[in-house]
Amino acid sequence: MSEHQIVSLISLVGFLILIASGFRSHNLSWKRGLYMAGLWAGIFAVVMLFIDAVN
Repeated sequence: MSEHQIVSLISLVGFLILIASGFRSHNLSWKRGLYMAGLWAGIFAVVMLFIDAVN
């Protein structure tokens, strides 16, 4: 692994820790959290497909 990949991996792990602590502080269940993550992923996918279709 290069230095840039290691830094990227460490930052992604940090982001996951921040997200998990946010879910924990708002007493969000795993089921609800996964539903919200899927919903956001779907929104981003639709926007990316729309931009791709326009270009």
